[in-house]
Amino acid sequence: MKKLFALAATATLLAISPVSAETQGVSDTEIVIGGHHDLQGIFAAFSVPAVKAIQLYFDKINAEGGVHGRMLKYIAEDHGYQVPKAVQAANKLINRDKVFAMLSSLGTPHNIAAFKLMDPKGIPNISPLTAARQMLQDPLDSHYAGTATYYDQMRTGVKWMKDNKGTTTVCTMFLPTDFGKEIQLGSKEEAAELGLKYAAETTHKPDDADFAGALGKLKAAGCDLVTMALGVRQTITVLATAKKMGLTNMNFMGASASFHTVIAKVPGGLTEGFYAASGWQDLEARAGEPEVAAWIKTFTEATGEKFPGTGALLGRSGAELIVRALQAAGKDLTHESFQTAMESMSFEDKIAGTTVKMGPGDHVAADAVFISQIDGGSWKTLYASE
Repeated sequence: MKKLFALAATATLLAISPVSAETQGVSDTEIVIGGHHDLQGIFAAFSVPAVKAIQLYFDKINAEGGVHGRMLKYIAEDHGYQVPKAVQAANKLINRDKVFAMLSSLGTPHNIAAFKLMDPKGIPNISPLTAARQMLQDPLDSHYAGTATYYDQMRTGVKWMKDNKGTTTVCTMFLPTDFGKEIQLGSKEEAAELGLKYAAETTHKPDDADFAGALGKLKAAGCDLVTMALGVRQTITVLATAKKMGLTNMNFMGASASFHTVIAKVPGGLTEGFYAASGWQDLEARAGEPEVAAWIKTFTEATGEKFPGTGALLGRSGAELIVRALQAAGKDLTHESFQTAMESMSFEDKIAGTTVKMGPGDHVAADAVFISQIDGGSWKTLYASE
Protein backbone atom coordinates (compact mmCIF):
# COMPACT_ATOMS: atom_id res chain seq x y z
CA MET A 1 0.00 0.00 0.00
CA LYS A 2 2.81 2.40 0.92
CA LYS A 3 4.58 1.54 -2.34
CA LEU A 4 1.44 2.30 -4.37
CA PHE A 5 1.02 5.62 -2.52
CA ALA A 6 4.64 6.54 -3.24
CA LEU A 7 4.23 5.75 -6.93
CA ALA A 8 1.07 7.83 -7.10
CA ALA A 9 2.77 10.76 -5.38
CA THR A 10 5.72 10.52 -7.78
CA ALA A 11 3.38 10.53 -10.77
CA THR A 12 1.60 13.60 -9.40
CA LEU A 13 4.86 15.47 -8.93
CA LEU A 14 5.98 14.62 -12.45
CA ALA A 15 2.69 15.92 -13.81
CA ILE A 16 3.36 19.34 -12.29
CA SER A 17 5.63 21.34 -14.57
CA PRO A 18 8.82 22.65 -12.94
CA VAL A 19 7.83 26.14 -14.07
CA SER A 20 4.49 26.24 -12.28
CA ALA A 21 5.99 24.64 -9.18
CA GLU A 22 9.10 26.81 -8.89
CA THR A 23 8.66 30.10 -10.73
CA GLN A 24 6.56 32.71 -8.96
CA GLY A 25 3.83 34.25 -11.09
CA VAL A 26 3.91 31.56 -13.76
CA SER A 27 1.39 28.77 -14.19
CA ASP A 28 0.45 26.58 -17.12
CA THR A 29 -2.14 29.15 -18.17
CA GLU A 30 -1.00 32.55 -16.89
CA ILE A 31 1.89 34.97 -16.29
CA VAL A 32 1.24 37.62 -13.63
CA ILE A 33 2.97 40.99 -14.00
CA GLY A 34 2.65 43.88 -11.55
CA GLY A 35 3.37 47.57 -11.27
CA HIS A 36 3.13 50.20 -8.52
CA HIS A 37 1.97 53.56 -9.83
CA ASP A 38 1.03 57.15 -9.10
CA LEU A 39 -2.60 57.09 -10.14
CA GLN A 40 -3.64 60.29 -8.35
CA GLY A 41 -0.51 62.26 -7.40
CA ILE A 42 1.87 64.66 -9.14
CA PHE A 43 2.90 62.16 -11.82
CA ALA A 44 -0.51 60.61 -12.49
CA ALA A 45 -0.26 62.04 -16.01
CA PHE A 46 2.40 59.38 -16.64
CA SER A 47 1.00 56.41 -14.71
CA VAL A 48 -2.69 56.48 -15.63
CA PRO A 49 -2.22 56.30 -19.42
CA ALA A 50 0.73 53.92 -19.03
CA VAL A 51 -1.48 51.40 -17.24
CA LYS A 52 -4.14 51.72 -19.96
CA ALA A 53 -1.58 51.16 -22.71
CA ILE A 54 -0.04 48.14 -20.99
CA GLN A 55 -3.43 46.53 -20.47
CA LEU A 56 -4.43 47.16 -24.09
CA TYR A 57 -1.22 45.59 -25.36
CA PHE A 58 -1.63 42.58 -23.08
CA ASP A 59 -5.26 42.24 -24.22
CA LYS A 60 -4.04 42.14 -27.82
CA ILE A 61 -1.45 39.46 -27.05
CA ASN A 62 -4.02 37.43 -25.08
CA ALA A 63 -6.51 37.61 -27.96
CA GLU A 64 -3.80 36.14 -30.19
CA GLY A 65 -3.29 33.19 -27.85
CA GLY A 66 -0.99 34.69 -25.22
CA VAL A 67 2.70 33.91 -24.82
CA HIS A 68 3.39 30.19 -25.33
CA GLY A 69 -0.25 29.56 -24.44
CA ARG A 70 -0.19 31.60 -21.24
CA MET A 71 -2.42 34.65 -20.73
CA LEU A 72 -0.82 37.86 -19.47
CA LYS A 73 -2.30 39.48 -16.36
CA TYR A 74 -1.30 42.99 -15.26
CA ILE A 75 -2.03 44.20 -11.72
CA ALA A 76 -1.53 47.92 -11.02
CA GLU A 77 -1.41 49.25 -7.46
CA ASP A 78 -1.62 52.96 -6.57
CA HIS A 79 0.92 54.62 -4.28
CA GLY A 80 -0.04 58.26 -4.95
CA TYR A 81 3.67 59.15 -5.17
CA GLN A 82 4.19 58.23 -1.51
CA VAL A 83 7.09 55.92 -0.70
CA PRO A 84 5.46 54.10 2.27
CA LYS A 85 2.46 53.29 0.07
CA ALA A 86 4.81 52.11 -2.68
CA VAL A 87 6.35 49.63 -0.24
CA GLN A 88 2.88 48.40 0.75
CA ALA A 89 1.93 48.05 -2.91
CA ALA A 90 5.11 46.17 -3.76
CA ASN A 91 4.62 43.85 -0.78
CA LYS A 92 1.09 43.01 -1.97
CA LEU A 93 2.20 42.41 -5.54
CA ILE A 94 5.16 40.23 -4.56
CA ASN A 95 3.81 38.26 -1.63
CA ARG A 96 0.05 38.12 -2.22
CA ASP A 97 -0.34 38.39 -5.99
CA LYS A 98 2.93 36.50 -6.56
CA VAL A 99 4.00 38.50 -9.63
CA PHE A 100 6.66 37.18 -11.95
CA ALA A 101 8.01 40.68 -12.69
CA MET A 102 7.34 44.39 -12.22
CA LEU A 103 6.66 46.52 -15.28
CA SER A 104 6.67 50.33 -15.60
CA SER A 105 6.48 51.08 -11.87
CA LEU A 106 6.69 54.83 -11.31
CA GLY A 107 9.02 56.90 -9.16
CA THR A 108 12.70 56.86 -8.27
CA PRO A 109 12.51 56.54 -4.45
CA HIS A 110 9.49 54.28 -4.84
CA ASN A 111 11.35 51.77 -7.02
CA ILE A 112 14.43 51.91 -4.80
CA ALA A 113 12.30 51.12 -1.74
CA ALA A 114 10.57 48.26 -3.57
CA PHE A 115 13.92 46.72 -4.53
CA LYS A 116 14.42 45.69 -0.90
CA LEU A 117 11.47 43.32 -1.31
CA MET A 118 12.06 42.36 -4.94
CA ASP A 119 15.78 41.67 -5.10
CA PRO A 120 15.91 38.82 -2.53
CA LYS A 121 13.35 36.96 -4.65
CA GLY A 122 14.94 37.86 -7.99
CA ILE A 123 11.82 39.67 -9.24
CA PRO A 124 12.79 41.49 -12.47
CA ASN A 125 12.10 45.22 -12.72
CA ILE A 126 11.34 46.19 -16.33
CA SER A 127 11.24 49.70 -17.84
CA PRO A 128 10.35 51.62 -14.66
CA LEU A 129 8.82 55.06 -15.15
CA THR A 130 11.95 56.73 -13.87
CA ALA A 131 15.32 57.17 -15.51
CA ALA A 132 17.44 57.35 -12.37
CA ARG A 133 20.80 55.56 -12.42
CA GLN A 134 19.74 53.60 -9.34
CA MET A 135 17.42 51.56 -11.55
CA LEU A 136 20.55 49.69 -12.60
CA GLN A 137 21.95 49.15 -9.12
CA ASP A 138 23.15 45.71 -8.05
CA PRO A 139 21.99 43.04 -8.49
CA LEU A 140 22.00 44.02 -12.17
CA ASP A 141 20.64 40.60 -13.20
CA SER A 142 17.07 41.63 -12.36
CA HIS A 143 17.14 45.36 -13.23
CA TYR A 144 16.33 46.65 -16.73
CA ALA A 145 16.03 50.36 -17.58
CA GLY A 146 13.98 51.55 -20.52
CA THR A 147 15.99 54.63 -21.51
CA ALA A 148 19.10 56.73 -20.90
CA THR A 149 19.37 58.01 -17.33
CA TYR A 150 18.30 61.41 -16.03
CA TYR A 151 21.96 62.08 -15.29
CA ASP A 152 23.02 61.42 -18.88
CA GLN A 153 20.02 63.29 -20.23
CA MET A 154 20.93 66.43 -18.31
CA ARG A 155 24.61 66.25 -19.18
CA THR A 156 23.68 65.96 -22.85
CA GLY A 157 21.13 68.75 -22.48
CA VAL A 158 23.45 71.22 -20.77
CA LYS A 159 26.16 70.65 -23.38
CA TRP A 160 23.68 71.11 -26.22
CA MET A 161 22.43 74.37 -24.67
CA LYS A 162 25.99 75.67 -24.39
CA ASP A 163 26.84 74.73 -27.98
CA ASN A 164 23.58 75.95 -29.51
CA LYS A 165 22.19 78.64 -27.22
CA GLY A 166 25.34 80.10 -25.69
CA THR A 167 24.51 79.07 -22.11
CA THR A 168 26.99 80.45 -19.56
CA THR A 169 25.22 80.13 -16.19
CA VAL A 170 23.33 77.02 -15.06
CA CYS A 171 20.87 76.71 -12.17
CA THR A 172 18.42 74.02 -11.02
CA MET A 173 14.92 73.83 -9.51
CA PHE A 174 14.26 70.38 -8.09
CA LEU A 175 12.49 68.11 -5.66
CA PRO A 176 15.20 67.02 -3.18
CA THR A 177 14.50 63.32 -3.76
CA ASP A 178 16.53 60.62 -5.49
CA PHE A 179 14.78 61.76 -8.69
CA GLY A 180 15.59 65.45 -8.31
CA LYS A 181 19.12 64.92 -7.09
CA GLU A 182 20.01 62.99 -10.25
CA ILE A 183 18.99 65.94 -12.43
CA GLN A 184 20.70 68.45 -10.14
CA LEU A 185 23.92 66.42 -10.14
CA GLY A 186 23.96 65.90 -13.91
CA SER A 187 23.43 69.63 -14.45
CA LYS A 188 26.08 70.68 -11.94
CA GLU A 189 28.75 68.23 -13.05
CA GLU A 190 28.30 68.95 -16.76
CA ALA A 191 28.49 72.69 -16.06
CA ALA A 192 31.79 72.12 -14.27
CA GLU A 193 33.08 69.91 -17.09
CA LEU A 194 32.31 72.62 -19.64
CA GLY A 195 33.66 75.51 -17.58
CA LEU A 196 30.19 77.01 -17.07
CA LYS A 197 29.08 78.72 -13.87
CA TYR A 198 26.69 76.76 -11.68
CA ALA A 199 25.19 79.72 -9.86
CA ALA A 200 22.18 78.70 -7.76
CA GLU A 201 19.53 76.12 -7.02
CA THR A 202 16.14 75.96 -5.31
CA THR A 203 14.47 72.95 -3.72
CA HIS A 204 10.74 72.36 -3.54
CA LYS A 205 8.09 70.13 -2.01
CA PRO A 206 5.75 68.04 -4.19
CA ASP A 207 2.80 70.29 -3.26
CA ASP A 208 4.55 73.65 -3.79
CA ALA A 209 2.56 75.91 -6.10
CA ASP A 210 4.16 79.38 -5.75
CA PHE A 211 7.51 79.78 -7.51
CA ALA A 212 7.82 83.57 -7.83
CA GLY A 213 10.32 83.81 -4.98
CA ALA A 214 12.46 80.98 -6.34
CA LEU A 215 12.50 82.49 -9.81
CA GLY A 216 13.45 85.85 -8.33
CA LYS A 217 16.44 84.20 -6.65
CA LEU A 218 17.53 82.56 -9.92
CA LYS A 219 17.15 85.83 -11.80
CA ALA A 220 19.37 87.59 -9.27
CA ALA A 221 21.98 84.83 -9.71
CA GLY A 222 22.12 85.54 -13.46
CA CYS A 223 20.89 82.10 -14.55
CA ASP A 224 20.39 81.76 -18.29
CA LEU A 225 19.59 78.03 -18.13
CA VAL A 226 17.40 76.52 -15.43
CA THR A 227 17.21 72.73 -15.37
CA MET A 228 14.13 71.31 -13.67
CA ALA A 229 13.02 68.24 -11.74
CA LEU A 230 9.47 68.99 -10.64
CA GLY A 231 5.99 67.52 -11.02
CA VAL A 232 4.07 68.02 -14.26
CA ARG A 233 1.71 70.67 -12.90
CA GLN A 234 4.58 72.40 -11.08
CA THR A 235 6.59 72.58 -14.30
CA ILE A 236 3.68 74.29 -16.05
CA THR A 237 3.30 76.74 -13.15
CA VAL A 238 6.99 77.64 -13.20
CA LEU A 239 6.93 78.33 -16.94
CA ALA A 240 3.76 80.43 -16.67
CA THR A 241 5.20 82.39 -13.74
CA ALA A 242 8.47 83.02 -15.59
CA LYS A 243 6.55 84.46 -18.55
CA LYS A 244 4.49 86.66 -16.23
CA MET A 245 7.72 87.93 -14.64
CA GLY A 246 9.22 88.69 -18.05
CA LEU A 247 12.18 86.33 -17.67
CA THR A 248 12.79 86.18 -21.41
CA ASN A 249 16.55 85.68 -21.11
CA MET A 250 16.14 82.52 -19.02
CA ASN A 251 15.83 79.13 -20.78
CA PHE A 252 14.22 76.19 -18.99
CA MET A 253 15.01 72.52 -19.59
CA GLY A 254 13.62 69.36 -18.04
CA ALA A 255 14.59 65.70 -18.30
CA SER A 256 12.27 62.92 -19.46
CA ALA A 257 9.98 63.47 -16.44
CA SER A 258 9.09 66.84 -18.02
CA PHE A 259 8.84 65.55 -21.59
CA HIS A 260 5.08 65.22 -21.63
CA THR A 261 2.32 65.99 -24.10
CA VAL A 262 0.30 67.74 -21.37
CA ILE A 263 3.04 70.33 -20.92
CA ALA A 264 3.21 71.05 -24.66
CA LYS A 265 -0.55 71.49 -24.99
CA VAL A 266 -1.09 74.15 -22.29
CA PRO A 267 -3.36 76.84 -23.80
CA GLY A 268 -2.11 80.36 -24.36
CA GLY A 269 1.47 79.45 -25.21
CA LEU A 270 2.52 79.49 -21.55
CA THR A 271 4.99 76.64 -22.06
CA GLU A 272 6.29 77.67 -25.49
CA GLY A 273 10.07 77.44 -25.80
CA PHE A 274 10.53 74.88 -23.00
CA TYR A 275 13.26 72.31 -23.67
CA ALA A 276 13.52 68.67 -22.60
CA ALA A 277 16.25 66.05 -22.80
CA SER A 278 14.64 62.61 -22.94
CA GLY A 279 15.17 59.00 -23.87
CA TRP A 280 12.50 58.78 -26.58
CA GLN A 281 10.90 60.84 -29.33
CA ASP A 282 7.55 62.60 -29.11
CA LEU A 283 4.70 60.75 -30.78
CA GLU A 284 2.85 63.58 -32.52
CA ALA A 285 5.46 64.32 -35.18
CA ARG A 286 5.56 60.62 -36.14
CA ALA A 287 1.80 60.09 -36.18
CA GLY A 288 1.82 59.49 -39.95
CA GLU A 289 4.15 56.48 -39.75
CA PRO A 290 2.10 53.28 -40.41
CA GLU A 291 2.82 51.44 -37.15
CA VAL A 292 2.44 54.60 -35.08
CA ALA A 293 -0.82 55.53 -36.81
CA ALA A 294 -2.23 52.04 -36.27
CA TRP A 295 -1.42 52.15 -32.55
CA ILE A 296 -2.86 55.64 -32.13
CA LYS A 297 -6.09 54.43 -33.75
CA THR A 298 -6.25 51.37 -31.50
CA PHE A 299 -5.60 53.40 -28.35
CA THR A 300 -8.04 56.21 -29.08
CA GLU A 301 -10.83 53.86 -30.11
CA ALA A 302 -10.38 51.74 -26.99
CA THR A 303 -10.12 54.64 -24.51
CA GLY A 304 -12.15 57.41 -26.11
CA GLU A 305 -9.21 59.76 -25.70
CA LYS A 306 -8.27 62.16 -28.49
CA PHE A 307 -4.59 61.21 -28.56
CA PRO A 308 -2.26 58.91 -26.58
CA GLY A 309 0.07 61.04 -24.49
CA THR A 310 3.57 60.38 -23.23
CA GLY A 311 2.57 58.01 -20.45
CA ALA A 312 0.72 55.81 -22.94
CA LEU A 313 3.77 55.74 -25.21
CA LEU A 314 5.99 54.59 -22.34
CA GLY A 315 3.52 51.95 -21.17
CA ARG A 316 3.17 50.56 -24.68
CA SER A 317 6.96 50.53 -25.14
CA GLY A 318 7.55 48.65 -21.88
CA ALA A 319 4.80 46.17 -22.69
CA GLU A 320 6.32 45.34 -26.07
CA LEU A 321 9.74 44.83 -24.50
CA ILE A 322 8.56 42.41 -21.83
CA VAL A 323 6.38 40.47 -24.28
CA ARG A 324 9.26 40.05 -26.73
CA ALA A 325 11.44 38.77 -23.89
CA LEU A 326 8.78 36.37 -22.62
CA GLN A 327 8.40 35.00 -26.12
CA ALA A 328 12.16 34.58 -26.50
CA ALA A 329 12.47 32.91 -23.08
CA GLY A 330 10.45 29.94 -24.34
CA LYS A 331 7.87 27.70 -22.74
CA ASP A 332 10.10 26.81 -19.79
CA LEU A 333 9.93 30.29 -18.24
CA THR A 334 12.18 31.03 -15.28
CA HIS A 335 13.89 34.19 -14.11
CA GLU A 336 17.13 32.80 -15.54
CA SER A 337 15.65 32.12 -19.00
CA PHE A 338 14.00 35.55 -18.89
CA GLN A 339 17.34 37.24 -18.17
CA THR A 340 18.94 35.45 -21.11
CA ALA A 341 16.07 36.58 -23.30
CA MET A 342 16.25 40.21 -22.13
CA GLU A 343 19.98 40.26 -22.85
CA SER A 344 19.26 39.15 -26.43
CA MET A 345 16.77 41.95 -27.21
CA SER A 346 17.50 43.91 -30.40
CA PHE A 347 14.71 45.67 -32.31
CA GLU A 348 13.33 49.01 -33.44
CA ASP A 349 10.71 50.37 -31.07
CA LYS A 350 8.52 52.16 -33.61
CA ILE A 351 6.23 53.71 -30.99
CA ALA A 352 9.00 55.30 -28.91
CA GLY A 353 11.19 56.04 -31.93
CA THR A 354 14.20 54.30 -30.38
CA THR A 355 16.55 51.41 -31.05
CA VAL A 356 16.47 48.73 -28.36
CA LYS A 357 19.62 46.69 -27.87
CA MET A 358 20.75 44.90 -24.70
CA GLY A 359 23.34 42.35 -23.75
CA PRO A 360 25.12 40.82 -20.74
CA GLY A 361 26.08 43.72 -18.48
CA ASP A 362 24.06 46.16 -20.61
CA HIS A 363 20.54 46.43 -19.24
CA VAL A 364 19.56 49.80 -20.76
CA ALA A 365 17.05 49.09 -23.51
CA ALA A 366 17.59 52.33 -25.47
CA ASP A 367 20.39 54.73 -24.56
CA ALA A 368 19.98 57.58 -27.08
CA VAL A 369 19.19 61.08 -25.78
CA PHE A 370 16.85 63.41 -27.69
CA ILE A 371 16.67 67.18 -27.24
CA SER A 372 13.22 68.64 -27.97
CA GLN A 373 11.51 72.02 -27.64
CA ILE A 374 7.87 73.08 -27.48
CA ASP A 375 7.04 74.99 -30.66
CA GLY A 376 3.47 75.84 -31.62
CA GLY A 377 2.01 73.60 -28.93
CA SER A 378 3.98 70.53 -30.00
CA TRP A 379 7.33 69.00 -29.20
CA LYS A 380 9.90 69.35 -31.99
CA THR A 381 12.99 67.12 -31.98
CA LEU A 382 16.15 69.23 -32.32
CA TYR A 383 18.90 66.69 -31.69
CA ALA A 384 19.48 62.96 -31.27
CA SER A 385 22.65 61.49 -29.79
CA GLU A 386 24.28 58.53 -31.51
